[in-house]
Amino acid sequence: MTAPAALPTADTQSLLQQAMQEHSSGHFDAAQGLYAHVLERQPEHADALHLLGVLQAQRGRHADAAVLIDRAIQAQPGEAMFHNNLGNVFVEAERFQEAERQYAIAITLDPERVDALNNLGVLFSRTQRAEDAERALLQALKLAPDFADARQNLANHYLRSGRISEAVQHCCDALIVAPRNTALRRVLGLAYSLMDRNDLAIEVYRHWLRDEPDNEIARFHLAACTGQGVPERAPDNYVAGVFDSFANSFDAKLAALEYRAPELVAQAVARRMTPAPGSLRALDAGCGTGLCGPLLAPWCKQLVGVDLSEGMLRRAAQRRLYHGLFKADLVAFLQAQPAAYELVVSADTLCYFGALESFAAAAAASLVGGGVLAFTVEAHQDTEGQPASRLQPNGRYSHRRQYVHDALAEAGFGALEFEAVVLRMEAHEPVNGWLVSAVKPQ
Repeated sequence: MTAPAALPTADTQSLLQQAMQEHSSGHFDAAQGLYAHVLERQPEHADALHLLGVLQAQRGRHADAAVLIDRAIQAQPGEAMFHNNLGNVFVEAERFQEAERQYAIAITLDPERVDALNNLGVLFSRTQRAEDAERALLQALKLAPDFADARQNLANHYLRSGRISEAVQHCCDALIVAPRNTALRRVLGLAYSLMDRNDLAIEVYRHWLRDEPDNEIARFHLAACTGQGVPERAPDNYVAGVFDSFANSFDAKLAALEYRAPELVAQAVARRMTPAPGSLRALDAGCGTGLCGPLLAPWCKQLVGVDLSEGMLRRAAQRRLYHGLFKADLVAFLQAQPAAYELVVSADTLCYFGALESFAAAAAASLVGGGVLAFTVEAHQDTEGQPASRLQPNGRYSHRRQYVHDALAEAGFGALEFEAVVLRMEAHEPVNGWLVSAVKPQ
């Protein structure tokens, strides 16, 4: 970066180029300062306004980003890219109608703007407008058949819609162009598993590992398909990477899947406790974007969240409901908080744990006597000969009811309650689970 003393003598274009270099290198503070210098000289410099808006969006400051990019549009109204990126900001802020309008303007200004068509298709898919989503994504591919992102998004759309063979075809077509695309390989492997073609899924993951021998995602999914080398829990880097990658779209995606885990957990708490408003110290273990927060906050004088994903924690912070949010392994966090809580909840997080003993023991230690633990797990058949837990091709573990019961009892919990529930829909099929609650004896 140029020394500050030299900045006043640098020409505006040089300053902008320096800002862009710092921005692309991830040096956001330096880039922001340089964009500000450009705007001091030319307050309506369209490119500087736009890029500073993009930077603010990357920092999660969506209101500031929208104002800046709108100013860029006022300065240069015919630039389709500005409208497309303003649409992206509105999506992240969950202002979907405004996002759709900006994408439509971008496409009107430049009918071959395939990124805007792709983004519009993803928006339609997220808001359950299946036919519109398919139409926009197919139009993007008609204009740019080698556009791997659009093929990946269309494959994901077909997968969620239960159109598995079409998802496979688009993954295969896209991998011709982008043969090492991680997301495409994951979707293709999952699609083959859903087609009961485990042999083909295994081939996808083995080929992936030949290219990238240390790839945790490929190794983890291969273990799920073969049943060999299955770890006791999903690797931390795998979980953090998965959730960081779709933190901004997490809530909308789960709404489309009729996701019910936070609501179910809150119902279990209400049955087991009669807390006065603002009386509980509670931990949301694996808080994600904070979907449990609005349901728990009225009961809490202290509500703490812990998660492995920094992206998820940023979204949870925007709810302004948590008194503390921590990036940490939830078992280690619980172990470090003896007798700290009257309530511990975990909604749709223990599906990334096969073995539950360490979690159960840590949860018991973190609760005061009489404290309540409530959580969900995915379920598989609870009959003799079934494994305690099973790693599924989608990278989540399911659990046998008796095993969950035994793990909690061994940790000292009593008054165990189990309810068979549907946690969400996936590829148009219900995902069955257990809603579990237990009490730590006095």
